[in-house]
Amino acid sequence: MSNSPQEPRDRPIVDPATGAVIRTVPDSTPGEVDAAVRRARAAFLDGPWPALTRTQRGRLLLRAADVIEEAAESLYRLETRNNGRPVTETRAQLSRVPEWFRYNAGLLAAQRDAVLPSDGPYLTYQRRAPLGVCGVITPFNHPLLILARSLSAALATGNTVVVKPSELTPLSTLELAGLLHKAGLPEDVVTVVTGGREVGERLTGHPDIAKITLTGGTEAGRAAAVATAARFARVTAELGGKTPIVVFDDVDPEVAAEGAAFAAFVAAGQSCVAGSRFLVQRSAYDRFVAALARRAEAIRIGDPSDARTQLGPMVSAAQRDKVLRMIAVGVEEGARLVAGGGVPDLPEPLSGGFFVRPTVLADASNDMRVAQEEIFGPVAVVVPFEDEADAVAKANDNRYGLGAGVWTRDLARGHRVADRIAAGMVWVNDHHRLEPSLPWGGIKESGTGRDAGAESFDDFTWIKTVVARTAPDDVDWYGADTPGRLN
Repeated sequence: MSNSPQEPRDRPIVDPATGAVIRTVPDSTPGEVDAAVRRARAAFLDGPWPALTRTQRGRLLLRAADVIEEAAESLYRLETRNNGRPVTETRAQLSRVPEWFRYNAGLLAAQRDAVLPSDGPYLTYQRRAPLGVCGVITPFNHPLLILARSLSAALATGNTVVVKPSELTPLSTLELAGLLHKAGLPEDVVTVVTGGREVGERLTGHPDIAKITLTGGTEAGRAAAVATAARFARVTAELGGKTPIVVFDDVDPEVAAEGAAFAAFVAAGQSCVAGSRFLVQRSAYDRFVAALARRAEAIRIGDPSDARTQLGPMVSAAQRDKVLRMIAVGVEEGARLVAGGGVPDLPEPLSGGFFVRPTVLADASNDMRVAQEEIFGPVAVVVPFEDEADAVAKANDNRYGLGAGVWTRDLARGHRVADRIAAGMVWVNDHHRLEPSLPWGGIKESGTGRDAGAESFDDFTWIKTVVARTAPDDVDWYGADTPGRLN
């Protein structure tokens, strides 16, 4: 019997390190997505969550942080197995997830309503109210961390949430939903729907979704923006990137290569802010390329669950094949392959995994496809530049604007170049640094809006302005003795 759109379909969830199936997860049908939204709406309109005091809601968020922290080890292992990221990286990342819940609980406790200046006998103030049901769509590369950024802010401000994780990596998200229920969050405040693009489109286009927060590709973000615009719903979209890393010649090339290797190869390059485009000053270029190639070749590839492993697999065979195709494109375009460039020779069962060797393509020009398009794999493209003006021009010559990096010992130049680069986030002499208080997002085709920080917290609310007349006399606009007033 063939599957119809209304029939549940089981999707195999694959361990990318071996290619073996971990378990199956049903794809939600359109009707199940609609039902999840209805339950979330009922929980918002009639349930206890929005009616809780700030103190009560804040306590539950703090309790949720504690419960997540207590389950940390099982979450590390589960996410590592599901998306292939080395457990040392996953542990470092997921150990910070509780911080987002605590930070937004703190913002909730500290929130103040503004009192606005107003002429005459009036008290004018603002109140913030939750939007309603919000949808959060997360990617495969950082399932829980990216979810925590939006989910914690949405919950703190009193919304209910329907989450759609990547169809490739839903396991840790499903586990988190259970932990939140254990922490005491009421029924249907957080609901998870699973499946692929059709599920995401159903959620994004649903008339009762007040806001969508999406992390994914640029085309998915564009579709979400169109769908939400039709009903004037809000959208925050963190999309693709082609992060330029500018390396000046006053930095020791070995030191710069250490930072470059981390920027390029952490998470196997499967990060929107991965350092994928290195712009290196001509006078330091050859030494930097040699140092980065040595670093890339020395990275230990292997079982992600082994603490000694430094680089795991691509999330899927399709992603591995895309990365290998782009490496071939770079060589065809004239880039010089100085490290990596293929799949590693690994023993069983890892030979069935989706690994790609960390790769360095040198002598590229900024107009090559490998320097312009997001590869989303462990591929560092190195382009020379002449001076500061040339570096800034090359950094900005791209359709993306998510992240950027600057490496220099001249801090004045570091600030100056950071100011001139068109990107939502710029690191100086570091990379991937994030905090709950730091707004995260891009410009151009890297998206719109911000996750994290007070900006994200506020964007899950709408503002109501209240104007109260405090004068003792009555207003009789049309009275014979009333002089009248327009504003």
